[in-house]
Amino acid sequence: MTAAQRVLFTATVVSLGGFVFGFDASVISGVVGFVTGEFGLNEWQQGFVVSAPTLGALFAAAVAGTAADAFGRRKILQIIAFLYLISAVGSAFAPSYEALVLARFIGGLAFASLMIAPMYIAEISPAALRGKMVSINQLNIMVGFSAAYFANYFLLQLSGRPDAWVASLGMDDAVWRWMLGLEILPAGAYFVLLFFIPESPRWLVVAGREREAETVLARFTAPDQVSAHLQTVKAGLSQHQPGLMDHLRELFSKKLRFALTIGLIVGIAQQITGINAIYFYAPSIFEQSGVGTDAAFAQAICVGIINVVFTLIAMALIDKLGRKPLLIGGLTGIFVSMALCAYGFGAAKFVLKPERLHEIPVATAALQPLVGQTFDSDVAFKRALAEAIGHEDARRHQAALLAASIEMNPWLVLIGILGFVASFAISLGPVMWVLFAEIFPNHIRGMAISFVGAINSLVSFAVQFLFPWELANLGAAVTFALYGAFALFGVVLVIWILPETKGKSLEQLEQDLTGPHAGRGGSGREPQDQALVA
Repeated sequence: MTAAQRVLFTATVVSLGGFVFGFDASVISGVVGFVTGEFGLNEWQQGFVVSAPTLGALFAAAVAGTAADAFGRRKILQIIAFLYLISAVGSAFAPSYEALVLARFIGGLAFASLMIAPMYIAEISPAALRGKMVSINQLNIMVGFSAAYFANYFLLQLSGRPDAWVASLGMDDAVWRWMLGLEILPAGAYFVLLFFIPESPRWLVVAGREREAETVLARFTAPDQVSAHLQTVKAGLSQHQPGLMDHLRELFSKKLRFALTIGLIVGIAQQITGINAIYFYAPSIFEQSGVGTDAAFAQAICVGIINVVFTLIAMALIDKLGRKPLLIGGLTGIFVSMALCAYGFGAAKFVLKPERLHEIPVATAALQPLVGQTFDSDVAFKRALAEAIGHEDARRHQAALLAASIEMNPWLVLIGILGFVASFAISLGPVMWVLFAEIFPNHIRGMAISFVGAINSLVSFAVQFLFPWELANLGAAVTFALYGAFALFGVVLVIWILPETKGKSLEQLEQDLTGPHAGRGGSGREPQDQALVA
């Protein structure tokens, strides 16, 4: 096996955490409707079931990077895999709303893999391939998303079969437990495979274990380059002290202000544009367009396929076009896509017609006062339904009620959502984690990624938690218009501030982004340093 093949194999194993994350994150999109009925959840509780992992990720982000700096990337990744496994088992067998939230919170602690895996991969990859190698993690996230959407649809169809074995396995009335339980398989495999990878050579140098670092570098580098690469890493670390308080002061110092600003801008933009509302509520969003539950689950599969396809495109382009062009194009696409969704929902009308009442599994007598009335917004229609049949029945049968009354072009919403996903998958999805792994100095990378990752998780939690409330009180049109406005603002900031980082070694980037000229003239010039090792 060549050095490049070893890098690819190791990056693939480490990035399996991305697959487990993607599966864990998106499987809830098919579960939330079932647990809403199972446990009688309101909008806030729905939001908390979905966002509980991100709350866990917020806590993990605060310590994961520092822990990775203290104990090593490999050990922290192994702990993360074990947490995924515990969460999957706990979620599948959760007896109550509170138990489900707790199990998902534990899984959220494992979301630190989103920070640690790119960090590790960047530290073992050659500069010329670093963007592509780190993007394997994002590809696996997208594959995980797709796998969850396919699994949810397959299990939903299976649960409707009259076969005796379906009932004996509890799929007919508790299919959501099977949706959540499937995660046990990839989480277990990830945990086992992590015992077959080495520690990061850069971390070994920081820890003073140079002989081990040299051995690991020999696996990932041509034999005649090991010594030179080792000296390059040591030179970049020689002037730094490992004290925690020193690192904290440095993180918020003027020296790192430019790199930290870049991290915060990209980290906030990735979430505030609404991606996790789309991923985690995909069937619910499609139900808002009146296509019904089965079609909504089927359309969610399209989200997964688009994710994978455009992530592959991003991997092919990120080291050729660079990070900045992909971000500009992607954020522009997100703005256009969200504007299309906002227009589609804004133009919708809601008329409950008598000939379609038989499609609704509730007492139709209570709905008679609404028959023939025209509602100009989804908010007004949902409120009228809640007053007529009660909040619980209105939430439980929302998909059928919308399908029987909405007058709009659902293709606008489908095209808008898929355009959003494609734009995200080619830009903010892979590029953010590549940038996080590039822009911070070696000796403080873990702590810096923890900080910007925590901000990213906090914004993500807010988006997921508020989304059901926004749909109920602001309406789909206003909600998507807000996401589009944030994307437009993000385009302006990226054009104004972000430098290009492709092709430069991590040590060269440290000089460029923390030196006296950081933030000036860094608008994407082609790098002169084409060192092979990042």
